Amino acid sequence: MEHQFTGRPSIAIIDNNTLASMGLKKILQDVMPIMTIETYISFEEMIQAGADRFFHYFVSTNIVLENRDFFTQHAHKTIVLTLQSDAEMSGFKTLCVNVPEKELTTNLLRLEQRGHAGGKNLPKMPKVLRKQLLSDREIEVLSLVAQGHINKEIAEKLNIGLTTVITHRKNIQEKLGMKSVSALTIYAVMHGYVDINKI
Repeated sequence: MEHQFTGRPSIAIIDNNTLASMGLKKILQDVMPIMTIETYISFEEMIQAGADRFFHYFVSTNIVLENRDFFTQHAHKTIVLTLQSDAEMSGFKTLCVNVPEKELTTNLLRLEQRGHAGGKNLPKMPKVLRKQLLSDREIEVLSLVAQGHINKEIAEKLNIGLTTVITHRKNIQEKLGMKSVSALTIYAVMHGYVDINKI
């Protein structure tokens, strides 16, 4: 029987590399702000916390191999963390964590969009997270930032001055409380301001 999710759904990261878990947790919180992210250093620790209540498991390869029966039964909810982009884990979705931040962020967004496009299978975002915080012009600038354009290119594309672009970027960062291009990219994709295939 599938667990009924109420309130904020939880995601478990099970990896004995604490530093890697903390980094992935931060990125996942940006990609899926509605989720509660919990980290565990062992399979046993996650089981004791109540394995059935998790929406997804992000699990290191060695822990999946040691507990293959459990994760095979939950393959639709399991994402295996691999160190090589070509690593194949039969029957599982994989995520290579040994790549630059922008690539990892893009791959996570692709996974999220494939599994939960338009919020499919997820509870509704709280009103505060759905509210449009940016002006139309700021959304245009944000979209171009997410697509990898530099300030000069944005100015040319939108036919505005370079200092105007810089001002818009500063305002966007202040309104959203985000400074990194990765966080801004995540925000743009999750709010439908840019197509995942354009980043």
